[in-house]
Amino acid sequence: MAAKYVYFFGNGKAEGNAEMKNLLGGKGANLAEMTSIGLPVPPGFTISTEVCTEFYKNDSQYPAGLTTEVEAHLKKVEELMGRRFGDAKNPLLVSVRSGARASMPGMMDTILNLGLNDTTVQGIIAQSGDERFAYDAYRRFVQMYSDVVMGMEKDILEHLLEQKKDEREVHLDTDLTAADWRDLVTKFKVKIKETLGKPFPDDPQEQLWGAIGAVFGSWMNQRAITYRKLNNIPADWGTAVNVQSMVFGNMGDDCATGVAFTRDPSTGDNYFYGEYLVNAQGEDVVAGIRTPQPINNHQKKPGDLPSMEDVLPECYAQLANIRQILEKHYRDMQDIEFTIEKGKLFMLQTRNGKRTANAAIKVAVDMVQEGLIDEKTAVLRVQPSQLDQLLHPSLDPKADKNIIAKGLPASPGAASGAVIFTADEAEAAAKIGLKVILVRVETSPEDIHGMHAAQGILTARGGMTSHAAVVARGMGKCCVAGCGDIKVDYASDTFTAKGGVVVKKGDVITLDGSTGEVMQGQVPTVPPQLTGAFGVLMGWVDKFRKLKVRTNADTPNDSRVAREFGAEGIGLCRTEHMFFEADRIAAVREMILSEELEGRKKALAKILPMQKGDFIGIFREMKGLPVTIRLLDPPLHEFLPQEDREIEALSRTMGVSAQQLKHKVESLHEVNPMLGHRGCRLGLTYPEIYDMQVQAIMEAACELVKNEGFTIVPEIMIPLVATVSELKALRANAVTICDEVIARYGVKIEYLIGTMIELPRAALTADEIATEAEFFSFGTNDLTQTTFGLSRDDAGKFLPFYVENNLLPEDPFVSLDQSGVGKLVKMACELGRSTRTNIKLGICGEHGGDPASVIFCHNVGLDYVSCSPFRVPIARLAAAHAVLAGN
Repeated sequence: MAAKYVYFFGNGKAEGNAEMKNLLGGKGANLAEMTSIGLPVPPGFTISTEVCTEFYKNDSQYPAGLTTEVEAHLKKVEELMGRRFGDAKNPLLVSVRSGARASMPGMMDTILNLGLNDTTVQGIIAQSGDERFAYDAYRRFVQMYSDVVMGMEKDILEHLLEQKKDEREVHLDTDLTAADWRDLVTKFKVKIKETLGKPFPDDPQEQLWGAIGAVFGSWMNQRAITYRKLNNIPADWGTAVNVQSMVFGNMGDDCATGVAFTRDPSTGDNYFYGEYLVNAQGEDVVAGIRTPQPINNHQKKPGDLPSMEDVLPECYAQLANIRQILEKHYRDMQDIEFTIEKGKLFMLQTRNGKRTANAAIKVAVDMVQEGLIDEKTAVLRVQPSQLDQLLHPSLDPKADKNIIAKGLPASPGAASGAVIFTADEAEAAAKIGLKVILVRVETSPEDIHGMHAAQGILTARGGMTSHAAVVARGMGKCCVAGCGDIKVDYASDTFTAKGGVVVKKGDVITLDGSTGEVMQGQVPTVPPQLTGAFGVLMGWVDKFRKLKVRTNADTPNDSRVAREFGAEGIGLCRTEHMFFEADRIAAVREMILSEELEGRKKALAKILPMQKGDFIGIFREMKGLPVTIRLLDPPLHEFLPQEDREIEALSRTMGVSAQQLKHKVESLHEVNPMLGHRGCRLGLTYPEIYDMQVQAIMEAACELVKNEGFTIVPEIMIPLVATVSELKALRANAVTICDEVIARYGVKIEYLIGTMIELPRAALTADEIATEAEFFSFGTNDLTQTTFGLSRDDAGKFLPFYVENNLLPEDPFVSLDQSGVGKLVKMACELGRSTRTNIKLGICGEHGGDPASVIFCHNVGLDYVSCSPFRVPIARLAAAHAVLAGN
């Protein structure tokens, strides 16, 4: 049998369905599905993603037989519509749209009103009885086609349009007449030939194949490539192409077009949410060219234009019923596009709607309570990476705010940063660590990289369903859209707000995406307040997951925050962070620079009570949960004074000459300190340091057990072990001290001594090391560094190049390198368990909060992951996904 590349839908029948997203793309599969369940969908056909794959494999050539299939399916559409493509008297016009299997809003190309030329436009006039509408449709087609297919700069024709409006002294496109549009079509075509050196194509068949090729071509445009990278969408998926008969929302006041969500995509509230425009085409709504109107009175505010519920009540009632049908059918919040032509409603798209993390959680929980989905589905509906949005601070309601403008609250959250006016500058600023707010008249798909780089987005035009709003919500970026209070001037790199306030490039502003407010300067923030729905969802998460989640915390406050986020203990307490405190750094320096043991012990005696106080605070906050404390790890030079004045001050404290101290500081210098005298090497050459720390840990634990009735099992972790002999020597010292302290306090207390696996040799000899270690904690930051031979501090200069050029799938310090570093982790787990069957296994590098790495940790059988406090919920959800995705 010949391969099938084209799939028809129309008149209640379809050759595809919602399960065929991989083949038909999301749009094509859902058009077919909506057709099959009886919704009013204009007929058309979908060219499958397989054609896109062939197109790129075969040097932009289509597979054999495609032309014949397209012609046959176009005839089916003609028969249903009673019109013929390219016919002078009764022409059929079509749209040509992209549709990948994953939603990529605005990233690829669309052409509307295809099939128009100087002859067929007369047929459209005869059909519609409206010359103005026909020429408006014609000029839109010429503008779109010249940009998308012919590659002409869109601003060139846009400038001619603005000139015409100035000449006619009008502000809106809708104020132009039939004669104006007819004149513009002529001028557009002249300008196209003059600019590109070739005429605008008049043959509808040439137009159609040019558009199909352009849509396939747009799969590899820069904005689509950027979006795929940001959202981990494989390049080999390809896009489908949907060719569909046109319906018109711009034929008069009984016509309209709109975009809606079956629930509020910002909050998840269960009400119909959307915008529409009378006498417009779909691009007008999302592009922000005109101010959209609310579809119903639920979201209508004083001063808003009339809602669709009031203006077109019968169509609104039909649309509201379709909303219910779609939610029950898809069992998820839908993002829909519709057009009303002469009072008749048509559905142009449905897809699972992009939503904020708050909305994702509320919709998932509500749908369980409504009986639409079960708890497992609800947990899988919320992506771990989305939770990052929830865990950032919001603006302090008590802080002073200088509000200079107010727009639409398009995507919630708070963001402060320096004003930047172009996407390229936003990306460049972010690369050097600057926080910026991208300010645009309106965003376009070409701005995707800048939107990703910015802290927040502010637009002067556009509604709640504009490109900026939809993409920002999907990214979890704060966004204020349609801010008519500001006037953006790209030429001077400024925008002017209410009262004549001028904000220049580089000035700091703050956005509140929940209220739409724009403020001068940086406004203070407060920690996040998580909703009741969050608690309900996380309860289900904890019911499903098997992997424990601990936190990396060095202070009582961090420990408290982590517990509030559901941490089940501390997987990494970095004691060196305590040494850097201002009240103890002098004693630490005195200890390091002392030539004699007694001098070091004297300095350590000053630090001991401070360290003990730290551990008491942390143990109290963790309330009996396990706490793994890593003994001192960094190289000594990090603690040393570098400036002459610091050396002189320390010399007076220690009673030695500054010159003598300076010589000692120089003698401790290392060429490569991260691979030098640190970790257990330090503990072996200066055992008194680790002895003091173990004493502080055990005295803190014993005091709480004796005086406050706590149950504490301290886990003492010895870092940077490469050989079992290192661990054996240090373990023996630690056991002696632990047992002495326990005997002194007269209490019963258990403790564990283990190690951090952060060197390849430790992983390879884990069976030997497990004879002395009661637990392994994988320090995957250093294990990645030592396995790759990369410096964490320097690799950022070239790792982006590796990722951008597919030399690495992603930064191995962000997401665990499963095929290399992961193989060492897996091997060490197996070797360790072969020696000690009950060995406790965890991970404490930053990978513990990366969803993909958490799933890997579940699969290799770790007992827990540990991550920063604000990533604890992300790790909990990822651990539940690891279980549910495997079922």
